[in-house]
Parts: sequence; structure tokens; C-alpha cells
Amino acid sequence: SVLGIASGRTTRGHRFMSGEKIELASTDDYCSSLKEPGFVLADFVARRKKIVAAVTAAAEKAGGIPIGDDALYDEVTALTEWPVPVTGSFDEAFLALPREVIVATLTAHQRYFPVEDASGNLLPVFITLANLESKEPDRVRDGNERVIRPRLADAAFFWEADQRTALGDRCEALKNVVYQKGLGSLHDKSMRVAALASMLAEQAGADTELVTRAAVLAKCDLLTGMVGEFPELQGTMGRYYATASDEAAEVAQAIGEQYLPRFSGDGLPESVSGQLLAVADKLDTLGGIFMLGKKPSGNRDPFGLRRAALGVVRILVECNLDIDFGEAVVAAAVQQPVSTDDRNKERELMYDFIIDRLRGYFLDSNEELTPEMFDAVRVRRPESLVDFRDRLMAVAEFMQLEPAVSLAAANKRTANILRKAAAETGEHGSVDTALLTDDAETVLYHAMQSAQKD
Repeated sequence: SVLGIASGRTTRGHRFMSGEKIELASTDDYCSSLKEPGFVLADFVARRKKIVAAVTAAAEKAGGIPIGDDALYDEVTALTEWPVPVTGSFDEAFLALPREVIVATLTAHQRYFPVEDASGNLLPVFITLANLESKEPDRVRDGNERVIRPRLADAAFFWEADQRTALGDRCEALKNVVYQKGLGSLHDKSMRVAALASMLAEQAGADTELVTRAAVLAKCDLLTGMVGEFPELQGTMGRYYATASDEAAEVAQAIGEQYLPRFSGDGLPESVSGQLLAVADKLDTLGGIFMLGKKPSGNRDPFGLRRAALGVVRILVECNLDIDFGEAVVAAAVQQPVSTDDRNKERELMYDFIIDRLRGYFLDSNEELTPEMFDAVRVRRPESLVDFRDRLMAVAEFMQLEPAVSLAAANKRTANILRKAAAETGEHGSVDTALLTDDAETVLYHAMQSAQKD
């Protein structure tokens, strides 16, 4: 007996297709008895495979390929017991909407599978899963088509209404939207990101005007009806509306790439402006929350700071953005409108937090790297993460050499001797050439001078 319910050997199958009680001879019979006569596929994995196959076959019959990620397939699998594919359609006129809008309408709102042709163009077709074998499948199809029409009509209305206002004309209204208590409005954040992005663009040799313009407009799409209805399209709709407002192509692309990467393994911004904007936006978020003293603790990370920090790491390293990372962290922290007792402490915590993500990024992706190698480079605090990567790879390569261990030991002993000598004399190894009496001493000194220049 569990929670007042006594265990037994009877169960029930599908509530419409199987009304009789099912008696189980043993637990081994559970799945097979529920399937027949119960009309329930109890095995989640088997049910999911059937759904994938059924959706794929239905899409092929309609002349296309289904669109659906693992999360959508998992959710539909969890919503059905006896999945039966149903193919529906909608008015071709709706194909004038941006692809992402149609996909979001079908998948996020209805858990339907959109269909595209071999060239990647959307078809006015969708696949859904009924949870029974209906005696009137046409009525099931009509019902699903009737539901999707007003959804797409709403999206078309937002698409047309939003474009009546140029994206740049929404900037002033951002002043009325609070970004985060203690960190000002969305307009304040946009201005901070623009200043930081401009500084990074100068270091990277990129077009500062394009990057700054993209940063100023980056959050304007949050005020549009479309993003209000589909929050997951933030940035994406900004790109479309920037293009419609005759903004530069690279500005529009950067706006569309500002949130990348959104999740582990996601793609990175392709344009330099997009890369710089994404880094600046994430650093500002990190700087603001750290200055508020709300760094993540344990498993709690309500502001997604771990994801933001890893995004910064991935973009800087994988896109070879050779910028002064330490200076960027300082700039992101200093411009926050927060009064704190110790800015330097919070800034160092932020720096260490991101470097800890860098540690995981390198050590998890390369078995040849060790924590000791990472710490050997970290103690030098390289200016850029690209330099950090190159040093780390150099250390790993050095450790593969046969004389590596003896060279490291000799270097350690030399360092210890020099450290002891400096402590005893109060000097730091300056050379008085007048005291070089032997030819070998003079030759060694000049050889070292020459090597240092190289």
C-alpha cells in the first residue's frame, strides 16, 4: 500500500479505445498487455521511435521533410499513448511571414511539425499526432487546421503592425522598461553595451560605428508585438525589422546573432560585429549581476550567468578574437550604476568566474590537458583568451618532449636559487658588466642579451 492505495494486478488501457480492465499475470506482461488489448504504447523509447517514423513518412507523403528538434519529439511522445499522424495544411498566403514565425507558431503553440522541401523552403503543411485512431480522421484534421488559422493570422497582424514603426524609433521607449532593479532600464543597458562593444571593436580592428549601432538597436525588438507573442524570437525579429528599416546588413545580422550561443553546442555568431555585440552583451550582464552581489551559488543560477560566461569563452576562443579580456572585464564592471563597498573584489570574482568556465571548456574538450597545465598558464594572467589558448597548447606540446621533466626541474631549481639570492641581497639580478672577468662570462652575457631581444 502506497499513500493509501493498495497494489494489485489490474490496470487500464486507453481511456477511449480500451474500456476493460486489464489483469497482469506478471510485471513482464505490462508493456505487451497494455499494447494489446490496451492500445497504449507504454515504452517511451519505442513510442518515440514510432512517432519519428510516422512523422517522417507523413511528411514524405506530403512532399517534404519534417522540422522538429529532440525537445519537440520528446514532448509529443510524453503527450500521447497511441500516436497516430494527421497531416494538415494552411493558407499559402501565410508563407509570406518569416520562416521562424511560422515554425514558432506551429511548434511552440501547437506542438505541430512543420514541413519543408528539399531546398529548405516551408510548405503550407504540418504534421500533428492524434492520440487515437479516429473513425472520422477528416474531422480531426479540420479541427487542427481551424485552430492554427487564427494563430497564423495573429502573427501576420503583428508582422505588419510592427513594421509601421522603424526599429530605431523604439529606442526612446526602452527608457520606460526596467532591465533589472539596481541596473537601470533597457535603454541604460543598451548604452553600456554600446560603449563596451565600441571598445572591443577598436581592439579587434572592426568597424566601431556598425557595432555601436547594432548595440543601440539590439533590444528594440523587445517592444514589438511579435516578440511579445513569441519571446523566443527576440533578436531574430530584430534582424528582420532592422532590415525593413534600411539598417546596414551587418547591423541587422549582428542584432540577430547577439544571443548566440543560446545553449550548449549552439552555433556562434558568424559576423565580427555579431561576435563583439554578443560578448559585450554577456559581459554587461555578468558585470551588472556581480556588482549587485548576486553571483550564482550552488545549482542556483537564475540569471543564466554560467551560460553567459561560457558563451564569452567560446566566442573569444573559437572566433579568435584577440582582445584584452582583463580590460574588458574591468570596463564591464566599472560602468555599472551600482555603489558597492569593494568594486575590485566583485570584479575579481567575475574574472575568476569566467576563467573557471574557461578551465572546464579546455579540460572537458581535450584529454591531453591537465589541471596543472591550465594553472601554469592561469598564473601568468594572459591578456587575451586567444593568448591563453596558445600558451596552454604550447605547454601541452612541451610536456610531450622527452627532456620536458628534466628541463622543468632545472628551471625550478634555477628559479629557487634566484629567489633566494634576491631575498638575501635585496637585489633583482642586475648585472655589473665590470665584474665579468672571464671570456666565458662575457660571451654568456652577450648571448643572453641577444636572446632576450628575440
